[in-house]
Amino acid sequence: MSVTETEFTRAEARAAAKRRAGYAVKARYDRRTARVIVRLDSGVCITFPVQLAEGLYGASPEELAVIEITPSGMGLHWPKLDADVYVPALLQGVFGSEKWMAARLGAAGGKVRSESKAAASRENGRKGGRPRRVAISR
Repeated sequence: MSVTETEFTRAEARAAAKRRAGYAVKARYDRRTARVIVRLDSGVCITFPVQLAEGLYGASPEELAVIEITPSGMGLHWPKLDADVYVPALLQGVFGSEKWMAARLGAAGGKVRSESKAAASRENGRKGGRPRRVAISR
């Protein structure tokens, strides 16, 4: 597949526009807090827990310690994990694929403890627990 000069120029313009929103100049893993700290060209620092990011979840501190910044500053790469994080996505609160994010949000929602949820659980317990699923035959 060949890229025309016009397509290349448009791609460069899109990349330049994204870089204006901020790009990484420094990144490190803080072992004490289990967070990645990213410094942008503007001086703004972004920190996030590694458990939020797809590809970093469950990694050892040694694997997380080596972070490479892509030449454009738009990406972070962990060579020992073969994991990548897109900096503009971080700025939007996106830490992985749509499937990854949905799983993380669903897990967080399932852990919510509220008085109404506790009351429903107690009521179900009095009735003998959660009703069994009934298979529908067709």
